[in-house]
Amino acid sequence: MPDVVLIEDDRAIAGPLVRSLENMGYSVRSAWDGAAGLETVLSRPPDLVILDIMLPEMDGWEVCKAIRKTSVVPILMLTALTDEIDRILGLELGADDYLTKPFSTRELVAHIKALLRRVEFDSASATPARKNVITIGELKIDLDRRQVFKGDRELNLRYKEFELLSLLVSSAGEVVTRAEIFDKVWGTDWLGDMRTLEVHIRWLREKLEDDPSQPKYIQTVRSVGYRFALN
Repeated sequence: MPDVVLIEDDRAIAGPLVRSLENMGYSVRSAWDGAAGLETVLSRPPDLVILDIMLPEMDGWEVCKAIRKTSVVPILMLTALTDEIDRILGLELGADDYLTKPFSTRELVAHIKALLRRVEFDSASATPARKNVITIGELKIDLDRRQVFKGDRELNLRYKEFELLSLLVSSAGEVVTRAEIFDKVWGTDWLGDMRTLEVHIRWLREKLEDDPSQPKYIQTVRSVGYRFALN
């Protein structure tokens, strides 16, 4: 039974959602403000977090950022905000997907199932120890230990950032298409914003590159995908 934490202060929305999810076999824990929601998540990590943005005490962005310091649990953000910058901000802080209000229960459940399937796929396809350490330029990527070093400094990468980097460096020198990246990193049933790839590429460039505006490692192949350069 998947364990879901719902952090939503509007009880008119939260109540029906909890009942619907419980009727579908989910275990649901609720919190009505950001601080309580964060405590609920950290006290017993769930399988998935549904997180509203406009919350009292701590807003959803703050909660998302705090969760990401210690956990890679899937986060589905709920927002009434329609500006692109607001949606992208959630992804930049570590959210995996988002829904814009109003939405149907069927749509919400489709997103939940897609996120949970992706987590199951990631776990099932995790390779045994490959004893692979890839060194390109001043970067060293340990695929077994999921560690990345730039010179002597270890870089702190999010889960999906490492999955994306691992895919690119494993095909270093070759073009990896956008379709292949989405298939292998996010899954073919990805329902979220397709721009999440550009967001994750930007994050990686900010961590790997000396000058992210003129990347030497992660190169864009226009209209096709990306190439990790063999420097």
